[in-house]
Amino acid sequence: MNTKQNTYFHGSDLEKIEETYGIKKEEIINFAANVNPLGISYRLRKELADHLDVITTYPERNYLSLRTAIADYVKDDFHHIIVGNGSTELISLVIQSIHPKSALLLGPTYSEYAHELRLAGSTFHFLNLKEENNFTFSEDDFKAALTPDTELFVLCNPNNPTSSLISSAEMKNILEICKKKHIFVMIDETYIEFTEHPETDTAIPLIREYENLIILRGISKFFAAPGLRLGYGVCGNAGLLSKMSMYKKPWTINSLAETAGKIMFLDTEYIDDTRTLISGERKRICERLDECNALRYYPPHSNFILLRILKKEVTSTMLFKAAILKKMMIRDCASFDALGDQYIRFCFMKPEDNDRLLDTIFEALSK
Repeated sequence: MNTKQNTYFHGSDLEKIEETYGIKKEEIINFAANVNPLGISYRLRKELADHLDVITTYPERNYLSLRTAIADYVKDDFHHIIVGNGSTELISLVIQSIHPKSALLLGPTYSEYAHELRLAGSTFHFLNLKEENNFTFSEDDFKAALTPDTELFVLCNPNNPTSSLISSAEMKNILEICKKKHIFVMIDETYIEFTEHPETDTAIPLIREYENLIILRGISKFFAAPGLRLGYGVCGNAGLLSKMSMYKKPWTINSLAETAGKIMFLDTEYIDDTRTLISGERKRICERLDECNALRYYPPHSNFILLRILKKEVTSTMLFKAAILKKMMIRDCASFDALGDQYIRFCFMKPEDNDRLLDTIFEALSK
């Protein structure tokens, strides 16, 4: 058991926060969950109630209409789409289907990849992004980290928790290297829709050129709907999709989530408003942080930012407590193996909330 990780609170741990600090979870502004501050899609809020009767029927066995809606959203072919009960189910299905002898993970990163690899009996090691490079990707380091046994490369882009981005040109180089070495690549694009240029930052156009690639996404973060448990994968490898479908249990997406997906992907006003809000707050928050010499931030490309505390006497836990006592929850990054107790992460919420959090952090650092 990793007791280190059990010491810290994650973005979904509001019940534990309520129990520990006596603060009602409904009163907490969650800067740790990386969820869109606008809440659910405007159209979904308005229209979903009109479709409640769908729960009296089974969803489509092959989810054809949902896959078509997703294909239209990502500008691809529905034959390339597989859906799952959140991206978590799809991570598991990819690893079960490939069953790699050994995998390489780009770190620091989301813990679920390692968890599923352990369950599959695969070995794995990490290629950790370097702080001195602002946690950006190095092709030379990547090549050096590959071993003869490597059969799967797993990365999150933009990466969580660093908010760093691998460009589409770099991604193509990665895929070329992996193709020659018969290595499959799984890219988690959970946060790609928050970037400044999601249409060109995504690797989805590359699936037609590379059969050693699958891209996973979900609706938990950008569409603020983690409770619906809807994820999807985009892949040009028909053999892999067929194998994943064979392992997949039927009807893992309920009828309400199926209907919601077909509504929210059409909500262009919500999508545009989200990108405008996040882009503006990303720039504005960095400008405020530029004025604080007790913190260093790493250029963010998603809806969250990683910071290092430069005052040795102040720890990430101290800043976490300062924020939670004012009913704001940030992520204490000491639970990430490649980081430590000098790092925090928070996501961008509404401007007034962001300002209150920054004021709280600056005040705690000044004591």
